Amino acid sequence: MLTLFHAAQSRSGRIVWLLEELRATYAIEHVGIFRAMTGTGRPDPANLHPDGKVPALMHDGALVTESAAIALYLTDLFPEADLGAPVGSPERGAYLTWLAWTAGEMEPAYWSQIEGRTETDPLARRRYEHVNARILTALKHGPFLMGHRFTAVDVMVGGALAWGLEHAPKDDLLDAYVARVAARPANVRAMAKDAPETTEAAA
Repeated sequence: MLTLFHAAQSRSGRIVWLLEELRATYAIEHVGIFRAMTGTGRPDPANLHPDGKVPALMHDGALVTESAAIALYLTDLFPEADLGAPVGSPERGAYLTWLAWTAGEMEPAYWSQIEGRTETDPLARRRYEHVNARILTALKHGPFLMGHRFTAVDVMVGGALAWGLEHAPKDDLLDAYVARVAARPANVRAMAKDAPETTEAAA
């Protein structure tokens, strides 16, 4: 049994989206979190994440946390969905790289932009510009980040971009990509299940 510990309007929404793309059977456990940006919320003892954050995934007694780790875990668990790259696949290296890059490079760069540090710190500015250049270069070679096949990388990066689009550079290629992935039926279903009152029949 898969149970996702999730907070509405948070980055764990990407994992709801991924679960929908995988057509997995799962339950959503809504938990409270402390939101540092607004100073609101509170830690929830029902949340199994050791840092009190989301997402956290429980699968048959195994706890997995951090979005990139959960994305890898789930795509390995459901290889038939073809949203990852199995061990031994020629795409495995690129797939792992993109997942780690999203958490290690893209998201910190965008937080610097959101917090205004790219206006005063040249290193933060260069990092932010490099992140966007890497995304745009990939999109010039295919409709998705790994070419012509939609993968969990697009859930991770596309979800982050949709959330922070106002902080992204104005670019028609980027805008079209975000619109394309956001319109996927699985994402529409996930957004409908984001709030507690809509998740009773998540499957």
